[in-house]
Amino acid sequence: MPDASQTPSPSRAIPTLEDIRDAARLIDGVLIRTPFLPAPRLSRLTGAEVYVKYENLQVTSAFKERGALVKLLSLTIEERANGVVAMSAGNHAQAVAYHAQRLGMPATIVMPKTTPFVKIEATQAFGAKVVVEGETLAACQQIAASIADETGAVWVHPYDDPHVIRGQGTIALEMIEDGPKLDCILVPVGGGGLIGGIAIATKALSPDTEIIGVETELYPSMRAALDGVEGECGGNTLAEGIAVKNVGVLTLEIARRFVDDVVLVSETAIERAVNAYLTLQKTMAEGAGAAGLAAMLADPDRFRGQRVGLVLCGGNIDPRLAASIMVRELARSERIVAVRMTIPDRPGVLADIAQTIGNCGGNILEVSHHRHLLTVPAKGASLDVTIETHGPEHAREIVAALEARQYSVERMDPP
Repeated sequence: MPDASQTPSPSRAIPTLEDIRDAARLIDGVLIRTPFLPAPRLSRLTGAEVYVKYENLQVTSAFKERGALVKLLSLTIEERANGVVAMSAGNHAQAVAYHAQRLGMPATIVMPKTTPFVKIEATQAFGAKVVVEGETLAACQQIAASIADETGAVWVHPYDDPHVIRGQGTIALEMIEDGPKLDCILVPVGGGGLIGGIAIATKALSPDTEIIGVETELYPSMRAALDGVEGECGGNTLAEGIAVKNVGVLTLEIARRFVDDVVLVSETAIERAVNAYLTLQKTMAEGAGAAGLAAMLADPDRFRGQRVGLVLCGGNIDPRLAASIMVRELARSERIVAVRMTIPDRPGVLADIAQTIGNCGGNILEVSHHRHLLTVPAKGASLDVTIETHGPEHAREIVAALEARQYSVERMDPP
């Protein structure tokens, strides 16, 4: 494996440890040195000794500020006057806009038409000119490149740039300085800038620490590139921050040299991880930010007993989506259950059902009563009840109690 501590490299070559240390000096006192803390509840959940790097506490709630700021600080006076242009659907856009505004340089951000308005508004709030064009990020990249050619603005790539990569690598420096020696670090992978910087710094300072990338199964671009195959990418993913179809040329070379493995996780595992951060750590994680924890939940045996560092790289998740995930996880754990009963249509039946559930300690959340369905007897009714329980055993106890009262009970998916 190459020595990552060698002297600084040319502009398009792989950054070195000294490049990353220089980036750390540039951002010192400007960006938040985010905490790197033990997570006992996640440790109990996974069977490993877990530490979390909270990059969701940056001003724009994501790690992207590090690479964006280092890139902007590398520009000459003339380049700063011409401004910068970037393409992004979220975190990179806000990071470039925020630091361009701080440094007094104009910024244009090209965002796809599918970008949620809340992200467009947040980027505009940092003073950037936002161009909403193109259906995909690939189309946006072409538009941004055209703007750069026409205006002389500097193109700020979201990941395939040495300055961006060395900026992201400062995360590893802080983790190594602030925490114990780690057996492995789990890093979400989109285009590869984050894992590239972290891998270079970690392998130079702690070569025995494994660097494992995590992608969603729907966008296995880095895994496919490392395997030398064409990756099938597409679909609606909760981890849109790492939904990248093409990794960088430079980041792929770094991954080949310094990354130990790249694993894929399902959407269900990502949901569980987002929920675990919310309910156990009381912190907000977007889908991409929770990918590392998702890998531990998907394959706990691989990490059991190890000291694992997680990079919670972003917390920009729609609050409505976060609320939906929490309810879905309550349903998966049978803390919320739904049942359907066909009941006689006579006085007192609803009261009897409510009392039976209450006597078992269940809490009724929702009731839907149907008398006019053709599938229901003329002298009967259909009753759907959503119940809050203490878990699977408690749910079974409630169903058994209802059946003991001669009600026919069918389990359903909660609404």
